[in-house]
Amino acid sequence: MPLRFTLRQLEYFVAAADCGSIAAASQKLNVSSPSISTAISQLERELGMPLFVRQRAQGLKMTEAGRTLAAQALRVLDEATEMTRLAGAVSSTVQGPLRLGCLVSFAQIVVSGLRRSFEDEYPAVRTSQVEMTQAEIFAALRRAEIDMALTYDLNLPPDLEFHGVKNLPPYVFLAPEHPLADRESLTVHDLATYPMVLLDLPISSEYFQSFFTREGLRPVISERTRDMAVMRSLVANGYGYSIANFRPLNDVSPDGKPLKFVPLVGELRYLAMGVLTVPGATSSSTNAAFVEHCRAKLNE
Repeated sequence: MPLRFTLRQLEYFVAAADCGSIAAASQKLNVSSPSISTAISQLERELGMPLFVRQRAQGLKMTEAGRTLAAQALRVLDEATEMTRLAGAVSSTVQGPLRLGCLVSFAQIVVSGLRRSFEDEYPAVRTSQVEMTQAEIFAALRRAEIDMALTYDLNLPPDLEFHGVKNLPPYVFLAPEHPLADRESLTVHDLATYPMVLLDLPISSEYFQSFFTREGLRPVISERTRDMAVMRSLVANGYGYSIANFRPLNDVSPDGKPLKFVPLVGELRYLAMGVLTVPGATSSSTNAAFVEHCRAKLNE
């Protein structure tokens, strides 16, 4: 059965019972007498019984039901105060479970290391992760299935909060024997006539292709993959170049072949990597600590 009264109504009821009059309770709580009187009347109506006998000359006299319920109401208010205290203690301590969502492209490069270093710094925290697309991240945050997510600042909805931690310039991935591999930097005009291996993830693929359309060009897409590791292997084996905003920590593909990474320059929008949350989530010390940990570790 849903609650039919509020803690505020209980507070006014207990104060009136303790003081013996509406006027005295009004002074104690610094609340107007009509507000207290209305709250008590609403509480009596919801409970279906009188709590006081109103005596014009003598103030309030509690009924037998009122005395019984006043004692219980005081315990409820004490428990509510304790719950508030505990919530404050938990929110100010870096502890407990932390459920992380992450884009697939981040999962194999940075997330495991961030989790490990965060748990080493805060041993009372236990993290878990799940790899998702951008749309899946939005839905999971709204359903409270995850606490926060590592993602890009692409197509973000207004009901979620993005906390940027690192700017990510684009790189061109190339096999060492590719004709462009020895350049110090490249533009989309340099790339336009060569086969491209597109990292074909939702939203990300549109972002990479926009580099070309902004210049009136179309990339020659020869291969598509949703897996960062597969993309690197295809590039290393000569199936084309690719573009990504996160440079791997080593220059070897998953099948052991070498790769080269050349900065892509021009009028390009850099992506921001960050932590996405529901509004107000960083009021929790654990969540706030993770955001700051990401900033520190990813910008070392």
